[in-house]
Amino acid sequence: MSNVVVNIAGRPYTMQCPDGEEDHLKDLAKLLDAEVSRIRQSVGAIGDIRQLVMAGLMVADRLSESTRKIEDLQDQLNGLRVSRDQSLNQIKTQDENFAKALEIAAQKLEEMAEG
Repeated sequence: MSNVVVNIAGRPYTMQCPDGEEDHLKDLAKLLDAEVSRIRQSVGAIGDIRQLVMAGLMVADRLSESTRKIEDLQDQLNGLRVSRDQSLNQIKTQDENFAKALEIAAQKLEEMAEG
């Protein structure tokens, strides 16, 4: 485990994270700090805890919206896969019907050539 110092709302916090995850933790802290700064600019000085709670809720809201969009995209992708499979089956059936029609036509041509 690594110790990483992150700054949120101008205050340092020492956090632990798995080795190799330090940069990711710093990026997450920057995201939270930016949200705290936006809240501070829009509502002014309120308690640090309240700022962090509001920032956490804003980030959670973005996460929730992103999760919903991902689920919608997955549903669309599944629908496209079903449509693709149906189209492929139709093409296969058409190919089979065309091959049968060609076979029948070839047989008739052979019969005509013989007769």
